[in-house]
Formats: sequence, C-alpha cells, structure tokens
Amino acid sequence: MCQLMRSMPWWSSRARRIIVSMASLPVRYGTSWQGLTRPRTTTMYGYTQIFHSNLFVVIPRRNILQCRSTKQSVAHALLQWNSREFEMEVARRKMVATAMRTFDEWDEHPQGKALTGTPPVVLLKVGDAPKRELKEGNQHPLEGIRVLDLTRVLAGPICGRTLAAHGADVLWITSPRLPALPSIDVDTSRGKRTTQLDLTVEQDRHTLASLVKDADVFLQAYRPGGLQDKAFGVQDVVRARPGIVYASLTAYGWEGPWKDLRGFDSLVQTTTGFNCAEAEAFATYQGKHIQGRQPPRPLPMQALDHAAAYFLAFGIHAALARTITEGGSWEVRVSLAAVGRWVRSLGQLDPSVAFGQGCPLPGQGIPPSAEIASILRQYRQSGEELDGHNSHRKMVSAIRHAAILDRTPVKEDGAPVVLNAHSPEWLPR
Repeated sequence: MCQLMRSMPWWSSRARRIIVSMASLPVRYGTSWQGLTRPRTTTMYGYTQIFHSNLFVVIPRRNILQCRSTKQSVAHALLQWNSREFEMEVARRKMVATAMRTFDEWDEHPQGKALTGTPPVVLLKVGDAPKRELKEGNQHPLEGIRVLDLTRVLAGPICGRTLAAHGADVLWITSPRLPALPSIDVDTSRGKRTTQLDLTVEQDRHTLASLVKDADVFLQAYRPGGLQDKAFGVQDVVRARPGIVYASLTAYGWEGPWKDLRGFDSLVQTTTGFNCAEAEAFATYQGKHIQGRQPPRPLPMQALDHAAAYFLAFGIHAALARTITEGGSWEVRVSLAAVGRWVRSLGQLDPSVAFGQGCPLPGQGIPPSAEIASILRQYRQSGEELDGHNSHRKMVSAIRHAAILDRTPVKEDGAPVVLNAHSPEWLPR
C-alpha cells in the first residue's frame, strides 16, 4: 500500500472507535481481529470484511450464519465459510462484505479487470443545454451555484463541504430514516445548510423535485440505482433541469460484474489489496519472514473516501466549467475502486520510512497539540431556530480548509451541527 503515514501505537486499542462501521473477522482458519477467537493458521482465503450492522444484526437474522447475534457465535459461524463464497452469498442477499485480496488477486478479478484504464474521475456529457452565463463581481469561484447534497458519512459530505467553502449554496439533504453520525456530521456540515426529506413519502419527493428545478449540481452517493428507483436518476434530473451537473460516487464503478454492488471505504480497501499490502509492509518493517497471508492491517484513516471527495469536487468544478464553455448537462463519475487504483499508481514508500522514520500523526486530546492548534478555526453554530439568538449558538473547533487562495479565499462559515437545521428551500441568489 502507498504508506501515507506512520502507523500509530494507539491503533489497535482504538480501532473500534476509528473504524466504527466495520469489523475484520476470520473465515476458515483465519486469524482473528480484535480478539474474537484465538489465532489460527492463515490460508489464501482466510479473511473477510463486514459492515458492522450487518455483522451482529442483519446477517444472523437473515439466516446466512444461522447463529445468535453475539461476537462468539458470529466468529464461530464464520469459520465454517470460505471467505469468497461468503462474499458472494452476502452480495446475493444485498448486504455488504468483501474477502481480503492482494493487489495481484484484485487485478485478476473480473471487476478489477473492468476498471483497467479507468481514471479516478470521469466527465460525460449527458444532455443538451445553453451555455451557462457568468456573473461579474463574484468573490468566490462557486458563488451563485446551488448544490443538492444527497450523501452520507465521509466522501460525499466532504465534497459538499469543499463546494461550500468555494462559495456554493449547499443544501445537505439526509433521510430521517437513517441514523445520524454526530461526531462526523458536525465537521462535514461546515458551510452548508441542512434539511431532511423522506423520499419514501410523496410530499417529500415533490419537495426535492421542486428543488431540482433550480439546482446547478446534484451530488449523490447512495447505492447504485437507489435514487433512480425514486425518479431521481441521471436522466430524470437532467430532464427536469437541463444544464445541471449530476455527480455520483459508487464503490466499484459503472462497468463490470460488481457495478451494482454497494460498498464502503473499508470494504473496498480490503478487497482491492490495501489491507494485505499494508500488513506485508508492516511485517517487513518488523523484520518478519512473510509466509502465507498476513492478518489484515487497515489504514489509520479512510484514505479512499478522502481522496474520492476531492476528486468529486474537482470533477464538479470541471463540469461546471464545461457548462460555461460548451453548454450541456454533465455527469461526473467517481468510484472508490478507481480512486484506489490511482492511489496505487503513486507507488509505495520503503517500510522503514513509512513505519519508522516518517512523522507520526499528532496526538489526540484536549488541549490539542501545537500542530493541530495552528490550523484550527472556530465556527459558530448555524440554523434557522438560532437566528437572532447568538448566545445560544455553540462554537465548533475544526481544522481549516486545505485551500489557501489570495484573490478568492475560502469561506469559513458556520456549522449547522445537526442534520435538520434549515428549511428545504434555496437562498436568494
């Protein structure tokens, strides 16, 4: 794996908190992760990665494992499976789990082959429309651009946050049926307005359709086909709003046998070879003689999500530029798997540098380290109910935006903190 930073000594003890949505478990003679079982001999097909809620609730109840929803029962049941057979069975039942592979194994996989030559971001013209007119006197590159942000967790919301920092009016729409992620949402909501719509309800679908008619960007990262089923697919939105930019994030891309599978950063890391390569690099650093498959070693961050977020933002900027120079409606495509292939293309650091000489991540805690304190910014809580009541607004500390521009500096606006702080309507242009 491209070693981006030195692994920290607190990694294993804090893994559950850092990777809150997944657990890596042994499947047929695999070594355990987080102490679910005692170590066993590893085979070629010994590990799988499972979305956490699927692991302890959905999978047992859907009769795949035929066991109780406890760590011990799940671990024992998984040991009866070959990881790749389990991966296929879980996908067939529309859940998420992936078998651990090496880079070479992924390259030989049909989906890996389907992604050969696919760049990390793709722009496609999907409809005709007049050229977009430029307005004079803007203070920010995306001033006057309206963005519907229908995303969750990291990659999509970080993209929307980036667009807001460059001046866009970003309306982040989430579903009241899905759980909030407060520790993440408070950061990824910065600069946006937040509202909630239930697209299983006709009135809320009508509200979203009305918003689409005056939008410039439609950003979405739900499972493949999920919004199309509700009449908000690419062609639906383009017909309703010619000239729009429709940006999508998927796990595995738009071609190949896995194009319709849902997935997440941790799952894609595992199946495309990163966790295996990271484990082998760390074993080399420790001076171990590598025999057989090493236990999986996750990255200390969701690297694919963060990289995909900025590729999405870059693609949206590029597509908006096309609407000015050429006109038309445009689709932006980014997949975690294609981004992973791009990350691989950057090469790998020597393990002695990555794990030994490299600068470690700054420590966590309050007060923050000097390195973190130097790049923190203060954000005041925003929201319609708080208008006129500044004394009731909370203050949020967060790392500033990466962009430093002299003529068009990024906006360091407030943070809604919660996901339903605003009405589902556009601000005046």
